[in-house]
Amino acid sequence: MEKQNKRDMICRRIASELKDGDYCNLGIGLPTGVADHIPSDMRVYFQSENGILGAGPRPESGMEDPDLINAGGGPITAIPGASYFDSFWSFSMIRGGHVDMTVLGALQVDQEGSIANWMIPGKLVPGIGGAMDLVSGARQVVAAMEHTDKYGKSKILKKCNLPLTGHRVLTMIVTDMAAIKVTDEGLVLVDVAEGFTVEDVIKATDADLIIPDTVGLFN
Repeated sequence: MEKQNKRDMICRRIASELKDGDYCNLGIGLPTGVADHIPSDMRVYFQSENGILGAGPRPESGMEDPDLINAGGGPITAIPGASYFDSFWSFSMIRGGHVDMTVLGALQVDQEGSIANWMIPGKLVPGIGGAMDLVSGARQVVAAMEHTDKYGKSKILKKCNLPLTGHRVLTMIVTDMAAIKVTDEGLVLVDVAEGFTVEDVIKATDADLIIPDTVGLFN
């Protein structure tokens, strides 16, 4: 599957978890695509920590507004009723527990529900950004990521070995292979992506998985 198709599939599956009226923060990169998969009859208020509540999907090519960008600098649109504010109010919203869901990219996650998404030791990084605030302030924390790295090694581990963004904060993990719920009992395989089997997911996952009697399918 092409990379963009994988990204769309991941974002579409995450979008299905959102409810009408939700307030949702999207991290930079892959997660921003979630806004492109919200049904036209549903209103979700996407928040970006650079100061907008009511961000819409990516604009059509040639229709970009240089004054409308997300936290990663990518072009966005604004839905009717969108509001703008400075970073003080943005982070007050996040830290105050007013965000229903945040969707973040991840370098690693583990079966305890921890996430590492900001630093690889020895490599230059721009900084942590707002990720630590988001994982501690949002009601649901979803990791959007590829299941394995470029060498085919699992990015869903028994325990993360990179510096953590948050310890035991995840509620869900969605990859190009599976949708996994994080529970007190462990990682529960909810859905498998089209083209894969439960056995494929188990083989590609370092962490222990709980396999229910019925596993769904998404595409």
